[in-house]
This record gives sequence, structure tokens and C-alpha cells, in this order.
Amino acid sequence: MTSNVTAVSYGLKLTPGELEQLRSLLIENGASVHDESRAADSRYEVHTAELGLPEATHAGIAALRRAVAGASEDGPERAMDTAIVPSGLRNAPRKLLIMDVDSTLIQQEVIELLAAYAGKREEVAAVTEAAMRGELDFAQSLHARVAVLAGLPSDVVDAVRREVKLSAGAAELVAAFKAAGHVVAVVSGGFNQILEPIADELGLDYWMANELEIVDGALTGKVLGAVIDRAAKEKYLREWAAAEGIPMEHTIAVGDGANDLDMLGAAGIGVAFNAKPAVRAVADSAINMPYLDAVRHIAGV
Repeated sequence: MTSNVTAVSYGLKLTPGELEQLRSLLIENGASVHDESRAADSRYEVHTAELGLPEATHAGIAALRRAVAGASEDGPERAMDTAIVPSGLRNAPRKLLIMDVDSTLIQQEVIELLAAYAGKREEVAAVTEAAMRGELDFAQSLHARVAVLAGLPSDVVDAVRREVKLSAGAAELVAAFKAAGHVVAVVSGGFNQILEPIADELGLDYWMANELEIVDGALTGKVLGAVIDRAAKEKYLREWAAAEGIPMEHTIAVGDGANDLDMLGAAGIGVAFNAKPAVRAVADSAINMPYLDAVRHIAGV
């Protein structure tokens, strides 16, 4: 039987009991399970099962995702997560991976690192958290946070750039996609001045972020042009996929905050990476461990 979808489970440790419970749940929800495989490295484990569904429609896949997500939430800990992935996406000859940057591609929130130089880190971090939970308008919150940077010398940007660290597995994820001939893009509510050298180093195909205004060697507390908000992130995903001739159903989007919701919803599969609860609740799949390269197992790369 040719599989309609693939169930990819991943976690720091996958126990036989967890996998058997998952198998039973899949069968209870109408899936036939076959061609199972298991892989592990020193960091986490992955289990893959090819599934047959009576009707592998969008609604059928969504229902199976809800069942699996509900079972995960019942446990005391999210030790294992499972992504239900259309086999068409995993088998696509060319895919587009698009990622958020702050707290996804990189470990930090850049605006908070910058605000620390103005003595406003805690204040700004509170606003960032509220914005990422979806409690504040992103554009308004960004303008308010950037305003506290007014007057800082521009060399703080260079200092912050040196503080930025890629998420564990980020470089490996990008390299794997690129080596397989796929397209990798990032879109960020952060800043071009920080993102540009990262994009160059990783060899990203597309990237976009906000531009900090710098006049006479100092930050003005403003950003230039339109803010990269949730609508803009989806817009760039669609534009870049179209430019590459890649169908939207063959795209993978990864993010952690409310600003990523439109992008995650528009992609062939949306992955919540160590995300806020509101994002995990609506994403197609979730990664709740620190290794970003788990995305490659979801995508079949």
C-alpha cells in the first residue's frame, strides 16, 4: 500500500510504551500503519511510520493531527511529539523551508540584547513576551521597543551581533536542505543589521527583516519602512515560493510566536518550535526540544 501520510515522532527518548500507544491511537483513528523505522543520534530519537488513510484529505489529516496532539497533551510531560505529514510534501523534489529568526534560527531575542545597552532589557522583554503571545499589535509593540534604543551608538549593533548564537542544529538543518537542492529562507521581525551576516554565513536563498535607522553613528529609535509583521511573513513565503516554482503544499514554515501564525498556517506544514502555547495550539506540529534540525526529519530531508 502506498502511504498517504507519514507519522514522524521525535523526542529525547522514545520508549516502546509511548510508541505502542501512538500506534494504537493511529489505528483507532482509521490509519493503517506500516513501514516503520527508527533512528537515533546522541541528542534525540526519531520514529517514522508510513500510514494509509481511507481519505487522505486535508480534513482527514487535520483530524488525525488533532487526535495525536490531544494524546500528547494528556501526559504529564511532552516527552514525545508526533508530526502528521502529507507524503507529497516529504517526497517533493524541491521544497522551501522558511523560518523565523529570533528564538527560532537563533537562541536570543535581538531587541532584548540591544535594549540591555540602554538599561531597558527587562522592560522590553516583557513587551516582547506579550507580543509573541499575541496580546499586542506587533508593529506597535516593535515601534515602542525600538524607541528605547534612541541615542545608542551604532557600534552596539556590532556588539550584539557577536552575542548572537544559532539554535542547536540550525546550521545542520540549513546545510541538509541546501545539499538536497531545496530552498531555505528566513523572515524576521528583527533587524537586517543582525541578520545579514548570518544569512551570508549560512548561504540562505532569501532573507528579510526590519531596518534600524542609524543617523550620524547613532540609533534613532526608529525603523525604516513597513514593519515585518505576521501578514508580511506570509506574503514573503508566498512570493518566494512562487519565484522558485514551488507549490505552497511543498513548503515548511517554522516559528515560535504569534507573529508567525499566518506563515505557519499558509505553509504545507507549520512547525511550532519551542513556541508559545497559542502557537502550539494551532500549528500542524510542534518541536519541544532544543534541536532545530528535527525539522529535517519532519520534512523528509
